[in-house]
Amino acid sequence: MSEITREQVEHLAGLARIALTPDEIDKLTGELGHIVDSIAKVTEAVSADVPATSHPIPLANVFRDDVVGETLTQEQALRGAPEHDGTRFKVSAILGEEQ
Repeated sequence: MSEITREQVEHLAGLARIALTPDEIDKLTGELGHIVDSIAKVTEAVSADVPATSHPIPLANVFRDDVVGETLTQEQALRGAPEHDGTRFKVSAILGEEQ
């Protein structure tokens, strides 16, 4: 069993400026003790021949070749726009910016 005490929980709560009731202090004392005990168990399993890992499986980026495909012409793209000026889409100003 860990050595987390009520006084330590009260001290930490004071540093964090968190008001705790006596019941909350009792509950957190037990919960923090359980967390410390769990970390101690994991630490026991670690040895020099076990490499540290951040992911259970290796991560790799998946890349694909860029392939040129069919694209819309400017006229085709603008044809479906609610508003345009002939060369660009027209959109409403955002964030109060006027142009």
